[in-house]
Amino acid sequence: MDLIQVLDWKALTTCEGFTVPGQLAYIISMIIKLIQYGVPLLLVIFGMLDLGKAVIASKEDEIKKGQQMFIKRLVAAVIVFFVVAVVKLVVNIAAANSQSEVGEENNISSCLQDIINYSTNNN
Repeated sequence: MDLIQVLDWKALTTCEGFTVPGQLAYIISMIIKLIQYGVPLLLVIFGMLDLGKAVIASKEDEIKKGQQMFIKRLVAAVIVFFVVAVVKLVVNIAAANSQSEVGEENNISSCLQDIINYSTNNN
């Protein structure tokens, strides 16, 4: 992607009287994706490192502690992944519901849906 292309992004949408620039929507969407995929990945990697250190130490107590830490981090990774997915689902359902009730796409729910699900193909 060219720098010119990034600078030429059009405004995403008009939300309740203000426009959201495409660059801002893209950054917010990327941060959400990073939280959803990056945080669980880092938690699993750090859990594996802790477990590996415990196994190398060859002490039964440390191996148990490493296993417990790995399981806690694995559970935390699953929770982070699904919390973001559930929030996205709720926003999408709320936006679809408000569009069908109100009949307009210029409400806050649809704006949040557009920002969360933004991609560079939305030009």
